[in-house]
Order: sequence, then C-alpha cells, then structure tokens
Amino acid sequence: MDDFTSLRVLDRFKWLFQKLHIDYAVMRKILQLKLTMDGRRMPTVFNGSRVKKEGNQFKKSLWMYGFYGLLLLTPFLFFSDQFIFFMSILFSVLMFIVMTSMVSDFSAVLLDIRDKSILHSKPISPRTLNAAKVVHILIYMFMLTGSFVVIPLIVSIFKHGIVFAILFLLDIILISCLVVVLTAFVYLFILRFFSGEKLKDMINYVQIILSVAIMVSYQLVARVFEIVNFDITYTFAWWHFFLPPLWYSATFELILNSNFSSPIIIFSGLAILGPFVSILLYIRLMPAFERNLAKLLSDSKRNRKKWLGVHRFWARVLCRSKEERTFYLFASLMMKQERELKLKVYPQIGFALIIPFVFIYNNFRSSSFEEMSNGNMFLVIYFALSMLPTIVPMLKFSEKYKAQWIYGVAPIHSKFSIYSGTLKACLIQYFIPVYLLLSVLFIWIFSIRIIDDLIVVLLTAIAVTLISYRLFDAEDYPFSQSHEFMQEMSTFKVLAGVLVVGVFVLVHLIFTKIPFGLLIYIVLLAIGILIGWKKVFPRRMKVGSSS
Repeated sequence: MDDFTSLRVLDRFKWLFQKLHIDYAVMRKILQLKLTMDGRRMPTVFNGSRVKKEGNQFKKSLWMYGFYGLLLLTPFLFFSDQFIFFMSILFSVLMFIVMTSMVSDFSAVLLDIRDKSILHSKPISPRTLNAAKVVHILIYMFMLTGSFVVIPLIVSIFKHGIVFAILFLLDIILISCLVVVLTAFVYLFILRFFSGEKLKDMINYVQIILSVAIMVSYQLVARVFEIVNFDITYTFAWWHFFLPPLWYSATFELILNSNFSSPIIIFSGLAILGPFVSILLYIRLMPAFERNLAKLLSDSKRNRKKWLGVHRFWARVLCRSKEERTFYLFASLMMKQERELKLKVYPQIGFALIIPFVFIYNNFRSSSFEEMSNGNMFLVIYFALSMLPTIVPMLKFSEKYKAQWIYGVAPIHSKFSIYSGTLKACLIQYFIPVYLLLSVLFIWIFSIRIIDDLIVVLLTAIAVTLISYRLFDAEDYPFSQSHEFMQEMSTFKVLAGVLVVGVFVLVHLIFTKIPFGLLIYIVLLAIGILIGWKKVFPRRMKVGSSS
C-alpha cells in the first residue's frame, strides 16, 4: 500500500494528535486505506475521456484541475484594479468548480459509510474515527483546491504583488472551509427530508452539470475579454449580503484600494465570520447528519407508474412485435436508472443543447435579429444530431453487465428485436426531448417557415441512429459490457458518424435550392428509413444465429 506524501507531512504533527488523545497509528492506517480507495475512483473531470486506469486516478485529475485553474481563473488577474468586480467573478468560478467537484467526487469521502460495519465494531475511539474523517476531508480539499489555484496564485504575485497573493491565499482557505460546510448542509437537507436514492440522484446530476460546465468553459473565457472594455461601477443592494464571492472580493477593496465604505467593511467581516459560524453550526448538526447517513443504505422503491404509462404508449406506437415492445421498455428502464450511463450520456445531451445557441449568439453579434431569422442559421440544429454517433455505441455498456446471461436463456425469437427496441428507446429517451425543446425555440426565432426543415432533421436523426448502429457493428447485446471498456470505442468510427451528420447537412442545403425540394427530401428519407430498418432488423433471427 502506498505511503502517501500527505501522510508523511501529517507525521510531523503526530504530537498534536496525541495531545488530543487520538490514536495516531490507527488514524494513519485508516487514512492510508481511504486515500488508496480515492486513487482508484475515476474523477468526474475524466468523464468521457480516454484515461488509462493504471495509477492513482485522483492524482492524475489534479493536473486537469490545474489546467482549468489556468484557463478559468488566471485571465481575471490581468484586469484593472476594480477588485470588487473582477475578483467576485473569479471567486464565483472558484466556488462553482470546487463545490460541484465536492458534490460529484467528494461525496465518496463525506458520505462514506462502508467502513461503519468494520471500524465501529473494533476497539477504536469515536474521537479517532472523527479525526480520521476530518483529516481526510482536509487532505482532499487541500489537494483539490491547491491544484486549481496554484497557477493563479503564482501569477498574482508577479501581477499584483505579495500582499495581494497573501490575501488571495487567505481568502481561498476561508472559501474552502465555507464550501465544505455548504456541501454538507446540502447533503443534510436532502437526507433530512428525502431518501438516500434522492441524494444519489442529486449527486449524479451535479456530476453531469460539472461535465457540461467544463465543456462550455472555453466559450465563457473567450467572451470575458469582450465584455470588460467599458467603465464599471458598483452599486450596493441589500441582497448582495447573500453573495459570498462579493464578501471575498471586498477584502481586496478594503486592504488594497483603501475602500472603507460600510458595505465593503461588512462584506469583509462576513468573509471571516461566515466560515467560522458555518463550521460551528455544522459541528452542532453533526450527530443528526451521521444519523441520516443511514438512509444511504436504503434503496427506496422508485415510482415507476408514471414513466411506464408513457413508455408503454410509445412502445405500442413504435414497435412491431410484443418482443420488441418488451425490449423497448427494458431499455427505457435501464436508461432511466443507470447512473453511470447517465453520467456518460447526459453531458453529450447538454452539449447538444448548448452548442447550437453558441453559434446563434456568435451570428447575432455580427447581424441583426431580422437578418438572422430570415437566413439558414437554423441548420445549426444539426449539431444536436452529432450526439447520436457518440451515444449509440454507449448503449452496450452497463454497471450490471454481468446479467447479460439473460439474453441466452430468454425465449427470444429474433435478437434484432433487442437492438431495434433499444435504438427506438434511445431516440425517445435521449434525442426527442432535445429535439422538441430546440424546435420550439427555433420556431420562435426563425418562425414557422422552418417546420419542413425540422421534419427533415427528425428523419435525419433516425437515419443517423441506424447508420451509427451499423457503423459500430453492434455484435454485443445492449447493456452487456462493463464501462471500463468504453475507452476502447474507436475514435475514428465516432468521428465518421459525426461526418455522416455533416453530409446530411450538405444534402439538406442542396434540396432547399430545389422547388418543393424539402417535400421530396422528406419522402426520400422516409422511404430510405423504412427500407433500411427492415434490412438491418429483419423480423426473425434466432439469438444463437450470426448477424
């Protein structure tokens, strides 16, 4: 087992723990085990990336956080001395990244109850157990936040001087304490009023938000330099007291700009008092928090009646046989409940929703709304289709892949009913909600003249799904492979699938130049999809037969 650097540093303070009547040797062994387990967990920042599983994954993720710190925080240090504005943005970004990282990755640390049945049955004092948990939190926060801010901190020394850097470091420490407690309060609130399942779902959604936020962060940084070339004035409002980033940016105004106005002094006081008061409150609520953690062991029954009615309707409408309808419902259930699959797929969906509007925004800055609404800019909706070649091959992965034996023993007449039902469920579950939302917004922007174009896009999505299935030659049954093998997906094939979408865009443009071209194209697409679906998914094929 690794002897971590953080533990060797901790050894220098052994005397302090012993003075507090903590069994340091036992605490160190517990920490060593916990840090080893942390290193084996795949961090959220690696979601969807091709990272080898060897080595300490948490340490590898710190390089990524360092890069994001350079990308997201450092640019704000090169602006003027209006700290109340630029530093509040910097601290907002810092708090967002650290808190979402805490919820997404640190939940395994703060909410770890797996060791209770082992450690609590041993002659280990509660003081030692609590000390191990607190030190584990501190080690994690130091490494996570430190890697994120180390480059901006170094840059700040050269840009604004040592006083600025010291103040920056102190604010980061206070923010880290505040974020830990705020995260714990979020957990405490959910566990107090909801089940452990709700908390697990919430953690999953935050992981998804973090993944999407990282993907669009480049666009945010690119825009920052264009929105700051004007005079900025700050006007106080009472609700600013509830914005922690303003608290910490005010400390720079107070000390470096000698701004002694009442709001700045109060903000600076809150920057110091906020973390300490919240820590005291957390200590007081700790017993309730520990009691409610037991809910994580429960797996509450999900209310499936609502979604079953909707999906049964679509199964009857879309599926040709009872067998296909069964696998449609099975795939819909898996897509709804597979947390690991959602963690991989939902960022792609978020990206598909955001990117079209990024292009519309860029176009809107160089032309009027009227010019844009009368043009062909609505074709950026095809970027939403680019998620399909990525998502379709993901459908063969699952956390419960060991249950794949069910395909071999079930009385299945045609294995293609498994694939066709799953692909139809994929379209309804993942693509149609994105398509409907974008369609409504695009009709509002570009008017009802694009309805024919939207029908073409829908039919194209079905065709792209079918092509993606054939492109990846899905010999494996849906949900039958471990997520560990997802990195083996061919990048070339995924790229080829995206290029197929580009070809459809070109064909769409060509048909818009022909009289009644879109109507002709709709008919051709519909016929092509019907023929293609029947060819790819014949009605009868034994499970044991080759495709």
